[in-house]
Amino acid sequence: MRVYNFSAGPATMPLEVLERAQSELLDWHGSGMSVMEMSHRSKEFVGIAEAAEARLRSLLHVPEEYAVLFLQGGATGQFSAVPLNLAGPGATAAYVNTGSWSTKAIAEARRYLEVEVVADEKESGYATVPAEGSLQVPRDAAYLHYTLNETIGGVEFPYVPDAGGVPLVTDASSTILSRPLDVSRFGVIYAGAQKNLGPAGLTLVIVRRDLLGRAGDGTPVPTVLDWAAMDAAGSMLNTPPTLAWYLVGLVLEWVEAQGGLTAMAERNRAKADLLYGAIDSSGFYRNPVDPAARSWMNVPFLVPDPALEKPFLAAAADAGLSGLGGHRSVGGMRASLYNAMPLEGVQALVDLMTDFENKNG
Repeated sequence: MRVYNFSAGPATMPLEVLERAQSELLDWHGSGMSVMEMSHRSKEFVGIAEAAEARLRSLLHVPEEYAVLFLQGGATGQFSAVPLNLAGPGATAAYVNTGSWSTKAIAEARRYLEVEVVADEKESGYATVPAEGSLQVPRDAAYLHYTLNETIGGVEFPYVPDAGGVPLVTDASSTILSRPLDVSRFGVIYAGAQKNLGPAGLTLVIVRRDLLGRAGDGTPVPTVLDWAAMDAAGSMLNTPPTLAWYLVGLVLEWVEAQGGLTAMAERNRAKADLLYGAIDSSGFYRNPVDPAARSWMNVPFLVPDPALEKPFLAAAADAGLSGLGGHRSVGGMRASLYNAMPLEGVQALVDLMTDFENKNG
């Protein structure tokens, strides 16, 4: 019996994708082998890779002047790659701090350049994002970086920040493919795959080509983090995570079949509204995030007494609901509502929450 998996990542994947992969596991399209066994240089795998990129470009309407890279190292690897690729020695970059992942990105960037934090939401307990139009970005900044969605804190930007003429960079790991996104507003978008894209092991980077090689000769960029080198090699400078790339392609096919990103947005908004509505109408549960900055994808919630957290999670497990424990750094509960989570799963969670409140309220 499959459970409803609310984990923040690795996350639930569409059942249709898993069943398709299962059917092709031993023999992909008459090749006599699994995708994980075939050479990444073979015409079969090159076809898989090219089809995945084409579907991604179509779904996100990625302009031709952007490179699409399928890399390794997670979004955390890009915390280093961003400053290494976009700034030379002595440069300054602007960062917005809205929580745990922003903090990690800032700490890593400081190893390579000067960082100016142009907004820090610490005073709110990282329950808010800066007011739209409030960012003062230095004109000489190499770029402005922000985390579109803080997976741990459940905080999300409802707008695209004005970068003031410098390249805008975002970690979109928890948001990518959940709704339409105007790629042309950004210099760089990067995202770990293990939320809406597919399994862990692959990282997506979408970068405007005029930014490739921007660091210049003065900054030694490790080859596996060098976007220009990876673009020139078709993301195959080294052996890529072939199985993950194949599965991302299947997920992209599935998103197309569901009606694309506009349909995904409608589904995801309905799921978020259902869960937030249950929390807000309750005198028992509480969401700590400013309503204006609530994430569609990651919904943290608290019970009146922390001693009730373990009984709640035990009741959830008995009901076939998995992955609801909050991040170890903040506690509480958290429900991640990525594309593959059906509305029925969210309704099952709401039903459990109502029953648990009735028994313990």
